[in-house]
Formats: sequence, structure tokens, C-alpha cells
Amino acid sequence: MSKKTTHRSSAFPHRHLLGIEGLQPPHINYLLDLADEAVEVSRQVEKQKAVLRGRTQINLFFEASTRTQSSFELAGKRLGADVMNMSVSTSSVKKGETLIDTAATLNAMRPDLLVVRHHAAGAVHLLARKIGCAVVNAGDGPHEHPTQALLDALTIRRHKGTLGGLTVAICGDIRHSRVARSNIILLSNMGARVRVIAPSTLLPSGIHSMGVEVFTDMREGLKGCDIVMMLRLQRERMSGAFVPSVREYFRYHGLDAEKLSYAKPDALVMHPGPMNRGVEIAAEIADGPQSLIREQVEMGVAIRMAVLEALANNLPDNS
Repeated sequence: MSKKTTHRSSAFPHRHLLGIEGLQPPHINYLLDLADEAVEVSRQVEKQKAVLRGRTQINLFFEASTRTQSSFELAGKRLGADVMNMSVSTSSVKKGETLIDTAATLNAMRPDLLVVRHHAAGAVHLLARKIGCAVVNAGDGPHEHPTQALLDALTIRRHKGTLGGLTVAICGDIRHSRVARSNIILLSNMGARVRVIAPSTLLPSGIHSMGVEVFTDMREGLKGCDIVMMLRLQRERMSGAFVPSVREYFRYHGLDAEKLSYAKPDALVMHPGPMNRGVEIAAEIADGPQSLIREQVEMGVAIRMAVLEALANNLPDNS
């Protein structure tokens, strides 16, 4: 292992990326700095690096996700990896194969990097214990979505210069959101002041223990905020009536120009996507001058390049 690789592996000493929980601020800053470099690579005509040349990356998605899966695929290819997307809908999993069986099958293929999205919290951690390669959590149920939080942090830092001292409001379906959980952990660790705003039915039990300020009124919660981060209303995860109607939800908790006016004049608007226009955010806000939503997509490829590169530096036989 070269001195440069040794330095980089010590800068990010983790074998897997299973969540934001457990990452220290220097590790997060290292990934953000690496992602800044990746942004520049992605904006060039020649977009490829050789960091993962000879390595195999498997994207294993048990849940559909066009945006996350395609950005991981693009990130791997830009780093020179051989990338394979496993379609669970046509795999043996649909025929009754267990997650442990899947892990054994994947192990036999000898991948170097495995990117996993699964509907059950903890499934990615189980795979990481059973498989010999580096594992990246691309979302596990309502638990965590670490690369989304990292790309959000990258987007914010590139505009505000820092994360420390900012007031960030995370608004909407907090109860069912792995994005909210990962962002709360990351932003709090990096010195931001985090607020959550949602109807009481969409606030998880124990939310106060996460060190956030909790609001049910949008206008009160948005006062003086630097960043307004909207979340999708995840009706597919709801087993009951959590909101009276979509129309009522937008009236009280959807982001429109009037509610946004309570935040700072230079406040920036974010959304992890996919958006439900007219449900959690008005179209004119989503497409307006304060919106960073399209930029988040670009930062998604960059941060995933950074994560794959950081983990590759810790792979065995890396000379």
C-alpha cells in the first residue's frame, strides 16, 4: 500500500458505510472534500478516474430507486469499476431465497463493493457481517440513508461555506424518513442547529431525544432558518390515516412562498426527491431561485464517487 493510500485510508478508516451514526466530523469532512474533487471531474469532458479499475461493484436494490441506483452506477463507472445492477424483481429472492442465501451467492461472485437498498432496517448491517467486500447502505427501511445526508451536506457547504452555526429545518414526513434521521445525525454532529417541522402524527416517538427543536407550525418553525429541507410524504409506508387529506397537508405543511417568507431572505430550499408538487412543495418554489433541488442530483453522483473511492482505499491488495 502506497503512502498516499495509507494516508487516505487513515483519513477514512471505515470498511463499510452503513450509516452516518459512528462517523466523526473529520471523516465527514474528508468525504465532502473528496466529493468536491469529484464535482470537478464530473464537469470535465474526460470524466473518468482509474481509482476502481479492476474492481467489481454490485448494486443490489430490493426497492425501486431510479435516482439513487443510477447515481451509484454512474459513480462507479466514472471511477473505472465494472458495475453490475442486480434486479431483485427477476432474481431468486422472489422465489423465496433468504437474505443469508443471497449474501452467500454474492460472496461467491467476489465483488469488491456492494451497494444495497432494502426495505427492512438492519438488513444492510446483516449483509455486511456475512459478505467479504465493502458494503454501502443506499437506504434501509426507515433507518438511514447516509449518502443522501452527505450529498445534502455537500450541497449546503458549497453554498454557505460551512455547516456549523446554520439553522436547518427538516419539514414533512419525519416519522417514515430515513433521510431525516441521517440528516439530523450529520448536521448536529457538524454544529448545525436542527429543527423538525411536521404534523404531530408524522413525528416519531423519541424525536426530542435526538437533540432537535420540534415544531408542528410551519411558520414558527421556519423563522430565521438558513436551509429549508422538505421531505416527501411517504404514503407507501403508511399503514393508517396520518393526514386528513393531501389538500389539507399542503395547506398547513406544504412549502409555498408565504411560508418560505418566514425563513431568512437568503434561505435555500432542498428536497431529496422524488417531489410531489402541490403536496409538500409548490411548483414555483421547487423551480425558483432559492431552490437547490437540481443541484442535489449532481452532488449525488459526486458524493457517491467519494464514498466508493474512500472505501476502495481500504480494500485488500490495494497497491
